[in-house]
Amino acid sequence: MEEQKAEVAKLKEVLFEATREAGKIIHTYFQGTFKVENKEGVNNLVTEVDKLSETRIIEIIKKYFPEHSIISEEIGELKKDSAYQWIIDPIDGTVNFAHSIPICCVSIAVKYGDDLLLGTVYNPMMNELFFAEKGMGATLNGMPIAVSKKTNFQKACLVTGFPYKWAYDTQHPIKVFERFILEGLPVRRLGSAAIDLCWVACGRFDGFWEYNLNAWDLAAGYLIVQEAGGRITNFEGDPYDVFDKETLATNGLIHEEMLSLIRKQI
Repeated sequence: MEEQKAEVAKLKEVLFEATREAGKIIHTYFQGTFKVENKEGVNNLVTEVDKLSETRIIEIIKKYFPEHSIISEEIGELKKDSAYQWIIDPIDGTVNFAHSIPICCVSIAVKYGDDLLLGTVYNPMMNELFFAEKGMGATLNGMPIAVSKKTNFQKACLVTGFPYKWAYDTQHPIKVFERFILEGLPVRRLGSAAIDLCWVACGRFDGFWEYNLNAWDLAAGYLIVQEAGGRITNFEGDPYDVFDKETLATNGLIHEEMLSLIRKQI
């Protein structure tokens, strides 16, 4: 037991070091000059700062845990013979970052087998560091957070995002978005799924849904929502996996009503 506690303590120490070092890089370059390139799709951007942030995070992880596996947005998977896996988004909200919009962050999670153990989401421009440890709750800048207590769906404040490209059909994300708008609900789009999840976790939003996200967008925020008392599933209402492509996160009290609108057939 003591050995396990020491291992988790070391993981936390390295996680915070990597998160803060990446945050310094992001903050230093914000509103500065840097190279911007395109990945798949015209607006799917990557900047040299994403790569600098990612390189520094991986350097720190490898220094202390060279035997651990890593999956990261820009380099992909670095597989090792280890039950531990670090899931990294060096900048979530790259388009915002590239346009000097201060809603972007570094997101890092630590997974052991099938279990998410630790997660951080850090927006250095707003100086907000969200953290969760499995079974120990979630915090914002060291203070405990919890999801909202709102039960009246008609008064909910929601957030979503859209894929850059999507084949048109009746379940197109815009059609689903329209259903919420026609209910008269306020829906925001911030451009960073990791921040969306954290803002559900701390009660600023009551619910979030999005299609076609990746594990690095979600892993840390997923744990933070869970540890803040929220509920996160796929669009069938099944228990969530960070590799799912449909994400619904809520305070738990409006979850079924959001599922009903998302799944409504026209």
